[in-house]
Amino acid sequence: MGRDYRLRLPSAQGSGSAVTGQTPPQIFSPARRLAARRRALALQARPGAATYLMDDMAEDLVERLAFLRHQPKRVLLIGMAPNSLIADLTAQGADVTQAEPAAGFAEERPFPESGFDLIASFGTLDTVNDLPGALIHIRNALAPGGLGIASFSGAGCLPALRAVMLAADRERPAPRIHPAVDVRAGGQLLQRAGWADPVVDSRPLEVRFSSLASLLADLRAQALTNVLLQSGPALDRQQYSIVKEQFGTGTIERFEILTLSGWKR
Repeated sequence: MGRDYRLRLPSAQGSGSAVTGQTPPQIFSPARRLAARRRALALQARPGAATYLMDDMAEDLVERLAFLRHQPKRVLLIGMAPNSLIADLTAQGADVTQAEPAAGFAEERPFPESGFDLIASFGTLDTVNDLPGALIHIRNALAPGGLGIASFSGAGCLPALRAVMLAADRERPAPRIHPAVDVRAGGQLLQRAGWADPVVDSRPLEVRFSSLASLLADLRAQALTNVLLQSGPALDRQQYSIVKEQFGTGTIERFEILTLSGWKR
């Protein structure tokens, strides 16, 4: 089923900001991100845990590989890739390596291995502070002719939750939901990172929820909770009641999955 990639790089290796030559703004808390991903991994071990975002990303990856007729021999999968995808790639003769930020893999530093024919990131790059640097490190770790694919939550995600949070905060909205990358910004990022033949697209995934609690449970299980460095205060009892009531039952929430892809020439 592939290998686990758990190496933590020493700080002397440098960071993504050193690659781009600029110090990235600190929007996300690395400690909170680590805690959220560790919690999600624990929840994934329970029966019935939500996996629909990772499943959608994996299905999209398989379709892209078939369309591009790309048959990688060395593969690096970053994030919570479904076991079925790992099994399929292994059955096709690929040597699959798994990397999980919660286990110490550092996306904003140079990767300790290179020469991969495919690197795919599943829902991890939306919460790194140095996204251009992370994309550069993916490109650098590819073999010539290698393909990089990064899928994560993009702009337009969770409109229903955003609306009820704003209603609860009233005239003083607090930072509660992450800023996100849109298609245009994604294309600029790929060009900045030096990916060849870049392609950027976004697709919606709509899910019906019976309650606010069911949405929050799914967000926790898929590492989509708030990891902002400067987050707003917790909702008080009155605010939570407003959010819970306005979210309602049978609410359809939309996830926007942004996918960046390109090659190393």
